[in-house]
Amino acid sequence: MDAIDLHLVDLLRGNARLSYAELARQVGLSAPAVHERVGKLESSGVVRGYRADVAPESIGLGVTALIGVVEDSGADSDDMLESLRVLPEIESCYFMAGVESFLLKARVGTIAELEQLIVRLNRTPGVASTRTAIALSTKWENRPQPVGPPTA
Repeated sequence: MDAIDLHLVDLLRGNARLSYAELARQVGLSAPAVHERVGKLESSGVVRGYRADVAPESIGLGVTALIGVVEDSGADSDDMLESLRVLPEIESCYFMAGVESFLLKARVGTIAELEQLIVRLNRTPGVASTRTAIALSTKWENRPQPVGPPTA
């Protein structure tokens, strides 16, 4: 990736709805050249997708929880992860260093729904235990960092 690609990525992270013409104006290229570059960024997996950033509370998901999962020592991680992947309440899953093997970010509508999710998680083969923290409010999330120069 060169400096123009990095600039395009930075612009798209700030507003993925910018037109090719506007992107081109801001990076100093033609719209067809920008279209080609963005297509290459998409096909190479640098740009993974475009989505609407919706306020969770507005769609009935007012409870956010971070759930640490301790994996059973004899567990098949792939099977356990596949069981977690199908739970729609889980937005993100991170592999962790430390006691907890995975950290999940879950969103649900109510504390009762969170309780049901935790019960299901603890019954999932491969899950030894969980530890849950409930977010009281979200100050920010998904804040894009500025894109720096390419690394070798």
